[in-house]
Amino acid sequence: MAHAHAHHVSHAIPENPGWSLLRLSALSRVGLACGIAALLWVATLVVIL
Repeated sequence: MAHAHAHHVSHAIPENPGWSLLRLSALSRVGLACGIAALLWVATLVVIL
């Protein structure tokens, strides 16, 4: 069993997962949250009015 530990399978997050919230700065996260909140407000007003 010399090759039992030869494979290096990592179950962690990949090196380049693509777009991730963790890569955004704090200001970008706040901006994104405000944008989502604004879209929800607009959607709500469209349904009500």
